[in-house]
Amino acid sequence: MSNSCADSTERSYWVATMLRIADPVLSALASRKLRATMPVENKKEEQLQYSHLEAFGRTLVGISAWLETPALDAEEEQQRLHYGELARAALDAGTDPESPDFLNFGQGMQPIVDTAFLANAILRAPNTLWHQLDSRVQANLAKAMKATRTRKPVFSNWLLFAAMTETALRFMGEDWDPMRIDFALKQHEQWYLGDGMYGDGPNYHADYYNSFVIQPMLVDIIEHVSDHYEDWAAMRMSFIARAQRYAVVQERSISPEGTFPVIGRSLAYRFGAFQSLAQTALRGELPAEIVPAQVRGALGAVIRRLIEAPGTFDEGGWLRIGLCGHQPELGEAYISTGSLYLCTAVFLPLGLSADDAFWQGADTPWTSQKVWSGVPVTIDKAL
Repeated sequence: MSNSCADSTERSYWVATMLRIADPVLSALASRKLRATMPVENKKEEQLQYSHLEAFGRTLVGISAWLETPALDAEEEQQRLHYGELARAALDAGTDPESPDFLNFGQGMQPIVDTAFLANAILRAPNTLWHQLDSRVQANLAKAMKATRTRKPVFSNWLLFAAMTETALRFMGEDWDPMRIDFALKQHEQWYLGDGMYGDGPNYHADYYNSFVIQPMLVDIIEHVSDHYEDWAAMRMSFIARAQRYAVVQERSISPEGTFPVIGRSLAYRFGAFQSLAQTALRGELPAEIVPAQVRGALGAVIRRLIEAPGTFDEGGWLRIGLCGHQPELGEAYISTGSLYLCTAVFLPLGLSADDAFWQGADTPWTSQKVWSGVPVTIDKAL
């Protein structure tokens, strides 16, 4: 089998796995049946208010890059167009006040988070998820996003959620608040700890929030707003360089077996823990010592290790709480079924064309595979 054929098979596996995860959410919401059909594990009254927007925003943030990029393969392109239509129908269903699936953007604190993931998805797929919407849906979507302004975010990575929503509103041609963006960018500059790592608020947390939220949102926000103020423009290269360094740390943390350290909270987001590495690959900004194909291999090993664990899905195809299979004890109080869909963020490299080096390069061992096989590797050093 040729390398190109093998890589085509690998890409097909990624697409199939991504759609296996995303389809129940998008199909149900597009047909205005998400509330009626989505089970909510860890069913507390609070989670019932939030879980549906969580599922939708987080699903879109991961599949958005793929939705935006025309596929070379005819079958994959047909899938992409179909799911683009589903996503737009879901955006209508979720923001139409008359819809049975009108999502909660305006009550409680959690919608601040998942409106931001939805906003990030729009920025990653502006044609598919914004320009192709009709004006009625655009107006409903903008109004829904602005509903989060009635509450203040927590003094932590949550500052980036408010900033991301304002960044998307700016892109959409709506009124936007530069102060929410400025505060988030400059506060995270204060929280930078060195060697590509930020504190989550004033303190360091040994978890994956640099990848779940901080690094990807800083990069995507600054790419869209750096032209507005000189002091924002001056931050851009630092944010990108730090994300590149963090991508090195992430790649080196994947074991030869496709596992990674079980540390910190929100482990039920599964391979969403590698959003930052996936985004850096998508942007073509992997450091020179990391070959794109080795990231494909490393992330592919993680995807297989977790998605194929028995108990990952329920009988209806919905994700269940856990890291490797069904492990409800790994779900914090704020975790419910909808929360889990942040795992889709690992699939960002599907936004790269199939002829990109990420998909075309010959299979290449990732760093830990080389090290533990006694193969020479590049020495690591701090940023």
